[in-house]
Amino acid sequence: MTSRARDLGITVAQYGLAVAALSWLLTQFDIASAIDLLVGVETETALTVVTVSVLGICGRAYTWHAVMTPLAPARFRTAAGTTLIVNFVNQLLPSRLSGRLAAPFVLRSQTGMAYSDAAAASALHTGVFALYYGVAATAGLVLAVPLLRLELILLLALATGLYFVAGLTVLFGGLNLAYLDRLIGLLSGVAVRIPRVGGTLAARLDGLLEFTDSSTTTFRSLASEPAVWLRYAVGWAVDLVLAPGVRVGLLLGSFGVAFEPLVALPLYLLVAYTVTLLPLTPGGIGVTEATATAVFVALGLPAEVIIPIIFVDRFLSIYLPSLAGWYPSVRLDVASLTTE
Repeated sequence: MTSRARDLGITVAQYGLAVAALSWLLTQFDIASAIDLLVGVETETALTVVTVSVLGICGRAYTWHAVMTPLAPARFRTAAGTTLIVNFVNQLLPSRLSGRLAAPFVLRSQTGMAYSDAAAASALHTGVFALYYGVAATAGLVLAVPLLRLELILLLALATGLYFVAGLTVLFGGLNLAYLDRLIGLLSGVAVRIPRVGGTLAARLDGLLEFTDSSTTTFRSLASEPAVWLRYAVGWAVDLVLAPGVRVGLLLGSFGVAFEPLVALPLYLLVAYTVTLLPLTPGGIGVTEATATAVFVALGLPAEVIIPIIFVDRFLSIYLPSLAGWYPSVRLDVASLTTE
């Protein structure tokens, strides 16, 4: 089997799993009743939900603004465009962190900063995101453990642990890229002996040394600034704690369902959505909603109530911003999508 055929088979399987998960969810509640519940939401509540959702997206953009502005002046609009594009790419790739691989190119196109700086800023954004998420999701998992089945606890613990692994790996790698110097120097010495193309290839490899040095310096500078971590924390909390907590809390109240303790709701949501990190389906579509449903049903909420709320929450926080990211993505300066 060729590499292309294997990749195609994996992609088909991932989309098939997404469809299967969504199909299963649709059998767990009465769609007509869910529509009636949503239609019955008061106008004031709906407007508040939309407003807090916009605020959440602004918080997400602020996290990018926090890592961009120490390197180069950047308008908030630029940070928002970067946010939407990365969200769009995230829905095409099978992990929440996968789309962030495109972030350095997006930053370079949006701001004109050197690729090494864009790579450092993107790496710090990814590492800090993963660590903050891991800490908050752990708190939610600890609170939920007494009410969850063992297999669900193990799945959520695995996904939560991967956030710590990803965050620490990115941060350690960003601080120690210089360790690649010896390997790159060795490869360059071998490459220069290759007839005809050896000199050019060696020069390319030597250029990577400058890239790692520059990226490491930039990464260390950003990571050592408390203001970057604090500003990031503010945007992250607005995006992933305040907005979803208020949004889901308002919808539960509108549907006449009480949830206690309400203050723990955002933490439960965070741990319920951790599976988006697992490369199961593009953007976690289907699997995330199914897992979140299992978590909240175990916490005592009826499926016919929580499933439509989860769909609304995911649509407003993930899918709608991702759709909005399609337009700025097609306007990217393709010529800038290079490390040179």
